[in-house]
Amino acid sequence: MMEVVQGSAGRPQLMPLGAGVIALLLTVMAMCCLPSLMDYWRRWRMMKLIPGISPCYPVLGNALLLEPDGEGFFKQLQFYVEEYRNRPLFKLWIGPLPVMILYHPDSVEVILSSSKHIEKSYLYKFLEPWLGTGLLTSTGDKWRSRRKMITPTFHFEILNDFLEVMNEQGSILVEKLEKHVDKEPFNVFLDVTLCALDIICETAMGKNVDAQKNKDSDYVRAIYRMGDLIQQRQKSPWFWPDLVYMLFKEGREHKRNLQILHNFTDKVIAEKAAELKNTKQNKHGNDGNCEESGFKKRKAFLDMLLSATDDEGNKLSYRDIREEVDTFMFEGHDTTAAAMNWVLYLLGHNPEVQKKVHRELDEVFDNTERPVTADDLKKLRYLECVVKEALRLFPSVPMFARALREDCCINGYQVPKGTNVLVITYALHRNPEIFPDPEEFKPERFLPENSKGRHPYAYVPFSAGPRNCIGQRFAQMEEKTLLALILRRFWVESCQKAEELGIAGELILRPNNGIWIKLKRRPNAESE
Repeated sequence: MMEVVQGSAGRPQLMPLGAGVIALLLTVMAMCCLPSLMDYWRRWRMMKLIPGISPCYPVLGNALLLEPDGEGFFKQLQFYVEEYRNRPLFKLWIGPLPVMILYHPDSVEVILSSSKHIEKSYLYKFLEPWLGTGLLTSTGDKWRSRRKMITPTFHFEILNDFLEVMNEQGSILVEKLEKHVDKEPFNVFLDVTLCALDIICETAMGKNVDAQKNKDSDYVRAIYRMGDLIQQRQKSPWFWPDLVYMLFKEGREHKRNLQILHNFTDKVIAEKAAELKNTKQNKHGNDGNCEESGFKKRKAFLDMLLSATDDEGNKLSYRDIREEVDTFMFEGHDTTAAAMNWVLYLLGHNPEVQKKVHRELDEVFDNTERPVTADDLKKLRYLECVVKEALRLFPSVPMFARALREDCCINGYQVPKGTNVLVITYALHRNPEIFPDPEEFKPERFLPENSKGRHPYAYVPFSAGPRNCIGQRFAQMEEKTLLALILRRFWVESCQKAEELGIAGELILRPNNGIWIKLKRRPNAESE
């Protein structure tokens, strides 16, 4: 097989590939080429003037050049972005698929501000076996209908109910962290992730799965592995046809992990549907939201889906419900968990910032350990700046993609219809013209007086425009709540240098080597 090695100048080079393997790859690629060869050549001709990665071969494009693992591929992308930093964009070909790489706010604005370019990239097709065509992957009328239906779920009154869950699960997390005080460094990444999983299970599905009490979570492991497998498949056109993919061990592993993920949500949906049916049968003159004990029952996202109807007044099918639940389970715990871990890592390296956070927490909570309220969250302005700055440096979603629905002009370059556009959030947030000293952690960047006049598309951790993240307020609420609970009790010290993190830019930006920290008891506010 072909092997990617580093040349003397640090650029990836290609080693020879056997003629038989090339012939096989070309045959496979021909099977999964874009619908029309004429379109393929039209795009090739139109994009000739756009700077791009070389070597680039017909049909295979740059695919053989791309590193297979998430960490290597992410380093590769950063290398190319720096090489083309003085240009507004560059192109690469993943097999027959043209991909424009965007990392400048003017270029990003052209796409994200448009109501036409809202279709997700062809590369999202490989998420569909897991997430179906839910809110993340759907397009057109189906996406508009679902967005309209789901938006009320994030009304502030419902989010306030969710805040109760966040406090309960956050308190469990804090007690788990207690055993690490004044002890050896430990990897906090999984602890935070399991807490976020418990929160999304209870808020999205109304199910307490006690993930924090079981570190060996098949579901979490399956999510991590699926992210790796999906991104690897996205970069490997020879894996695109389903029949071919299933001939390889990666395809069979994909199938096994998919079964774990779907079995988990199938079980919970079935239990919730039965519970809802029993509640309707047993209610006695109440509105169905109270249990026999008389206390108000929290309404989960799944409860709303089970009673929701589409634009024609039809109830959602079981498949419709599962794809939305799977989407929320994935997007609603992995992204927030990563964000909170990055905050802890950065605060552990920046003690002066951590002291400011502690002073603000003491002002708001007066050294008590009461639950966090919605009013408290409004007052935690500096903590919000800290979270925003962490998402600038380490955006939970390091890249996302769209497909152009019509020919488009981006910074003077004509880009043909059908081209995929990849926004590299990680690079966009490091534009030195907008964020001086971009590698420095400076939460003050996000104070109102310092944000005024900033390019609206220079910072997009939740995307932007018509297709921005619907769960943004939920994520911000969870991140601030859990961080407030942790930091009111502990002082954090980070134990890794940046080069020791092993950052992998897969579906989610996560450190392959975890986040290793030490915890100490909070010093008194006066001594800070």
